[in-house]
Amino acid sequence: MAAAGVVSGKIIYEQEGVYIHSSCGKTNDQDSLISGILRVLEKDAEVIVDWRPLDDALDSSSILYARKDSSSVVEWTQAPKERGHRGSEHLNSYEAEWDMVNTVSFKRKPHTNGDAPSHRNGKSKWSFLFSLTDLKSIKQNKEGMGWSYLVFCLKDDVVLPALHFHQGDSKLLIESLEKYVVLCESPQDKRTLLVNCQNKSLSQSFENLLDEPAYGLIQAGLLDRRKLLWAIHHWKKIKKDPYTATMIGFSKVTNYIFDSLRGSDPSTHQRPPSEMADFLSDAISGLKINQQEEPGFEVITRIDLGERPVVQRKEPVSLEEWTKNIDSEGRILNVDSMKQMIFRGGLSHALRKQAWKFLLGYFPWDSTKEERTQLQKQKTDEYFRMKLQWKSVSQEQEKRNSRLRDYRSLIEKDVNRTDRTNKFYEGQDNPGLILLHDILMTYCMYDFDLGYVQGMSDLLSPLLYVMENEVDAFWCFASYMDQMHQNFEEQMQGMKTQLIQLSTLLRLLDSGFCSYLESQDSGYLYFCFRWLLIRFKREFSFLDILRLWEVMWTELPCKNFHLLLCCAILESEKQQIMEKHYGFNEILKHINELSMKIDVEDILCKAEAISLQMVKCKELPQAVCEILGLQDSEVTTPDSDIGEDENVVMTPRPTSAFQTILVGQKSYCVFRFAFP
Repeated sequence: MAAAGVVSGKIIYEQEGVYIHSSCGKTNDQDSLISGILRVLEKDAEVIVDWRPLDDALDSSSILYARKDSSSVVEWTQAPKERGHRGSEHLNSYEAEWDMVNTVSFKRKPHTNGDAPSHRNGKSKWSFLFSLTDLKSIKQNKEGMGWSYLVFCLKDDVVLPALHFHQGDSKLLIESLEKYVVLCESPQDKRTLLVNCQNKSLSQSFENLLDEPAYGLIQAGLLDRRKLLWAIHHWKKIKKDPYTATMIGFSKVTNYIFDSLRGSDPSTHQRPPSEMADFLSDAISGLKINQQEEPGFEVITRIDLGERPVVQRKEPVSLEEWTKNIDSEGRILNVDSMKQMIFRGGLSHALRKQAWKFLLGYFPWDSTKEERTQLQKQKTDEYFRMKLQWKSVSQEQEKRNSRLRDYRSLIEKDVNRTDRTNKFYEGQDNPGLILLHDILMTYCMYDFDLGYVQGMSDLLSPLLYVMENEVDAFWCFASYMDQMHQNFEEQMQGMKTQLIQLSTLLRLLDSGFCSYLESQDSGYLYFCFRWLLIRFKREFSFLDILRLWEVMWTELPCKNFHLLLCCAILESEKQQIMEKHYGFNEILKHINELSMKIDVEDILCKAEAISLQMVKCKELPQAVCEILGLQDSEVTTPDSDIGEDENVVMTPRPTSAFQTILVGQKSYCVFRFAFP
């Protein structure tokens, strides 16, 4: 039960400048603004939300407080007057500890040795406090409509006065609460956040983790509930902020979860692997992969994938070779041949500034030099018009635009930690950092729905490094984001699809390895998340990324070539993972530590060899053909000679689901068809 009056405890959140807008309709008083302090406090095992006016003359007898009767029905009442007369022994101190990092400075009253200010008795009918266990929902204001505000609704349907955040940052309060409860959008109203909602897979997953016998472990003190709540909070951040949450916290999440579930006796308290797999799949809602057991199927045949050819890389395309393929008006000749050359060897660095504009679609391949000059003039005007939009926003305007503030805050934080070891971005007040910031802010004007999501600075950095021009870098980045857009959308549909496709390809190549990963709760391939999210940006050196990206941008030798790159890396690590019997945490750690240790040319050779092996296969599963984009064209038999410069395509065969088995050194694909 939350007592009335001044509450002591550890401060989790504190914000001044939180107002109640009162309207006294029955008197002659005008509408008034009541300024107060909002705090979230942790005391014993309870979390308290407390708002009170800044007025020192506070009558604690007027505070609303939550009381539960024997039937656990929440009842709101005024505190008895005798509760308002408390001695100094009840005026305990707060610990001014902050559990979050933010870019907003808070005005705080001076405390002595961490003591909270004392409140003398007075009168206020607006003060309230409640336990977080009694919270039912939180309603948020409509974006862009004045100050941000929150309305708390309790489980007995009591609706508290709206709290208006004149200094912004109501989201920081939400983040603080999410450390203790699961919040999700109401299906009926996206502005309403439901507490401990039961219709979301993420909530259900963690609710299951707290089920028996796990709940009994919590009661017995053997399982750390706060660790599990922290994991809930972090998994929700993965959806909102995939880059940071995945790259910084992935191993922490898994360790917290496993440590908590093991309790004091791993042999008795560890959860079954199947439950952990379900939990991980629910972390990214809707992601279900490796689902091989389907009713109504039977094995009818199996297909030999054949031997894998040996592939060698060539020298980068030189400026001279590029120039030879340009006509008198500046058009690129033999575009397909040029793409093949780029795919085989990449580009010399001196050529990248020109060629990348074509590869990314900023310049049409068939455009003349004059047409490109006109296009650049048009795009320059368009860029600076968009840049002016955010540059001309005053500080007063930005105070009323929380989304723009959030975008700017994220961008400033990310820019200051993007490729700072590269000479192009190192040091203080580096002009490269200023350009990174300005381009990303302008992209928010270009695509305000997406805005900025952490990780996008990683995609821009190499483009700006090569272009050395703000406008060209922006339009190349915009084109690249057209390809990568789904990776950064809130629902992360692009990431779900790619993980499913990668699982399909890997199972075709090596079902034994897939089975091992599944046995170690790693069948969902979450350890590849970072690779896919920002296209290996953190796995290779900066110069190697330039080579890798330009090869991928040719869209050769097939669609989704980046997934074959993933397969090639995993195949290279398969032996160590299996021979050393790596488990869930060891696999995550091992994959993470591959960063900057992968040979880009070797992986490109292996990935191309895999593509040729699949293309030579007489019959591929329909799912694989769709992933690789193999359309009806020439049918190449396994006996056909394949030159290293030939385009090889084949006709997909109608199949439904598949498995693979290994016989000797060859891979076989086992098909299953559904009965009508």
